[in-house]
Amino acid sequence: MVTLREITKENYEECLQLNIAESQKRFVSSNVHSLAQAWIYYDTAYPFAVYADNTMVGFIMLGYYEAEGYYTLWKFMIDEKYQNKGYGKSALKLGIDYLVNRFQVKEVYTAYYATNQIARNLYASVGFRETGEIVENQVGMKLIVGNT
Repeated sequence: MVTLREITKENYEECLQLNIAESQKRFVSSNVHSLAQAWIYYDTAYPFAVYADNTMVGFIMLGYYEAEGYYTLWKFMIDEKYQNKGYGKSALKLGIDYLVNRFQVKEVYTAYYATNQIARNLYASVGFRETGEIVENQVGMKLIVGNT
């Protein structure tokens, strides 16, 4: 069973130990960097550990992008040992549910690097669709809630 849990003083070090495959490092920020951003943007960043039962398997951070006025899937990673087990798709759905339940969002935005087809396919599998916007080699995607 996949759940999202707050990052706390009890589990943040475990979060910092999560790793991604070498081939993915050019696409994904380190969790150290992501948690630093969460601290700086504490009022608009929502970081969570992804758990499969009682094992931390990943990290997801959602946020509110004030400059554009929308909610985002900001950061996302599943540890290399736990990929291809369905945890990513489950975690994405839980993250979307969090935004819907807490903020009553109707849309969620994200982006992926144009060469990262794994991320593109995962996001598309939960309903994200490309917006046509490309910024710094990142392809914008939008999920209209209710289409998942």
